[in-house]
Amino acid sequence: MRRLLPVFLLALAVFALPAAAVDAPDVRTMMTPEEFSAAGLGKLSPAEIEALNRWVIRYTAKDAPIMREHNEVVREEIKRVDAAVLKTRIAGEFRGWYGDTVFRLENGQTWRQRLPGKWFHKADSPEVELSKNMMGYWVLRVVGEDRSVGVIRVD
Repeated sequence: MRRLLPVFLLALAVFALPAAAVDAPDVRTMMTPEEFSAAGLGKLSPAEIEALNRWVIRYTAKDAPIMREHNEVVREEIKRVDAAVLKTRIAGEFRGWYGDTVFRLENGQTWRQRLPGKWFHKADSPEVELSKNMMGYWVLRVVGEDRSVGVIRVD
């Protein structure tokens, strides 16, 4: 029992970390620098930014799901965003996919292959397009090649 005490205390410390230890939403990283500037948020004090961040957390948890379901303007924006094609590049060397490939993109996003399949293709930072198919699932297509694969966003 005495040998388990340190393990228990370590587990308690890890699970009792304050919420700030986890990455909380922050408008400074959620928005592009252009959006942040256009909204005039650069004029806010650090305390005002933190108040805005707390509001974003509350809004996301409480109001956003209701808005997504019941507000026609929000639903139209969701349709527009879902219909858009995201164009970017694979970050660095690309060797195709092999069943559980993780795709790191130049825009900072990370996607993982969600469907089985293999395709070997060597390229340096090839351009890719991400879009939703008619079933609502994301597909990554290598521009200039007649190949695509189902993906799911990881980060």
